[in-house]
Amino acid sequence: MKDQNHSHEDREAMNALLMHYHNLKNGRNHPFIEEEDFERIIDYFDDNNNINEALEAAEISISQFPYSSTLLLRKADLLIATKKYIEALEILNQAALYDSTDIGLYILRTDALLALDKQEEAVEVLAEALQLFEGNEKLDLLFELADVYDDFEEFDKVYDCLKLILEEDPNNEEALYKICFWTDFTGRNEESINLYKKIIDDFPYNEIAWFNLAAAYQGLKLYEKAIDAYQFAIVIDEKFDYAYRNMGDAYLRLKKYREAIEVLEKVLELTRPEDVIYEAIGHSYHRMGNTGQARFHYKKAVHLNPDDSKLYYKIATTYMAENQWQQAIKQLEQALQIHKNVPEYNLAMGECKMKLNLFKDAVVYFSIVVNNKPKKIAGWEALIRCLFKATFYDEAIEQCKAALKITENKPIFIFYYSTALLKVGKTKEGLLQLEKAMEKAPKLLKKFIELNPAILQNNDVVDIVAKYKKYNK
Repeated sequence: MKDQNHSHEDREAMNALLMHYHNLKNGRNHPFIEEEDFERIIDYFDDNNNINEALEAAEISISQFPYSSTLLLRKADLLIATKKYIEALEILNQAALYDSTDIGLYILRTDALLALDKQEEAVEVLAEALQLFEGNEKLDLLFELADVYDDFEEFDKVYDCLKLILEEDPNNEEALYKICFWTDFTGRNEESINLYKKIIDDFPYNEIAWFNLAAAYQGLKLYEKAIDAYQFAIVIDEKFDYAYRNMGDAYLRLKKYREAIEVLEKVLELTRPEDVIYEAIGHSYHRMGNTGQARFHYKKAVHLNPDDSKLYYKIATTYMAENQWQQAIKQLEQALQIHKNVPEYNLAMGECKMKLNLFKDAVVYFSIVVNNKPKKIAGWEALIRCLFKATFYDEAIEQCKAALKITENKPIFIFYYSTALLKVGKTKEGLLQLEKAMEKAPKLLKKFIELNPAILQNNDVVDIVAKYKKYNK
């Protein structure tokens, strides 16, 4: 009730002040308006998005108090807001004559110079100001200087400014949050570790410093150390969701999927559900072989982000792992509606069609991969395997030739070419190709046999394989 009365009194006082101002403006009798009252009037118009009225009030106030640096700064601020940067700088020069100790003078001058694309001059202004101020004002100037360097794309200097702030004020949250980003961006992880450790030594319960230390270790791929540091951060603040999130990523990098699931589920408890978290949990279950739980979480992710084709593909792969080809096809159709030429989606669709003996359909999808990514070996392999299963041996031979030409004679296609030639009765040429393939890449013999297991009934083939193995003993 007291707050309501106070608010009502404020409105009444403001209305009275505005009436006095309008009387002054229109040449009518009015009580004397103090300098601070003019500031309130200017702020009133500015807060109500009436910038022209605010500017006019600033000009009238300066006519009443011509030596007020505060009112001159207020006018300069409004001029900058209306993109009148040259005029703003002139007003700021005038204000500096009356009071050069107001930090706003230097910040506004910097803003105007940056707007005029004069970054170097802006840096000079702030460097000069840093010699004049201490404490919180100096920190404000360093933040301003960091922003200037950001605009100037001097990213290492942004980091340096934030480091200076933390040397002055180790618990400055804004600087700690910002330097975490710039540490990663500039790659200065190793250097930053010493900074964070020093802060932690002096302030061991600073959870942001622990988080930053962990992130720096993570940037150096020292995931175990990162996890240890994140653990300290969440002991201090058990609701530190970003620490859980990043810890989940570290566990994933270490392939500790059960631990990753545990901390990522904590993220879901603490924050609004996100598709990336559900996807990461799904990925963890997937890698553990629990396709049902993987699919459950992928579906939760796709519910939150139905335009992410990758999620439909991941759901499809869980069905493929269970030989549920029709279900997988439905998901792949969704993925292909969003991004029709992604090789992985077309390869998967081709595999599903091939498993259902829909060979002509499968060939279409494998051909899309080959046409869009001709140097992608997986596409050619799948296409040739499909043609072989469909008993289109002559076409398989032609595709082997094409694959060899485009992939610069990859040995796998020499093996496949040999198999296809032997299948159509071109025994001499097929055996020559087999010898050539064995000379180049004997480890690929397994794929040669997988394409046509009955080939081992051919004595000539067995002799070539045996001769090569004997030769290599």
